[in-house]
Amino acid sequence: MFQRLLWPVILLILAFPSGSDAQPKLEIPLNSFDFGFVPQYCKISHTFWLYSRGTDTLKILKVQPG
Repeated sequence: MFQRLLWPVILLILAFPSGSDAQPKLEIPLNSFDFGFVPQYCKISHTFWLYSRGTDTLKILKVQPG
């Protein structure tokens, strides 16, 4: 009896994976940067790399600098 119920459960698990890898996830390896001493009226910049992890599309709707 147990084996008759086990195989359909295994097939359902294989047919419908959890999809945790499919969810889009934003990864920011370096989320802060210390500019140190900056002279007045000096223009400075720093590039932050953003990575989309997962197989689904990552949509960035709003960016709020801190």
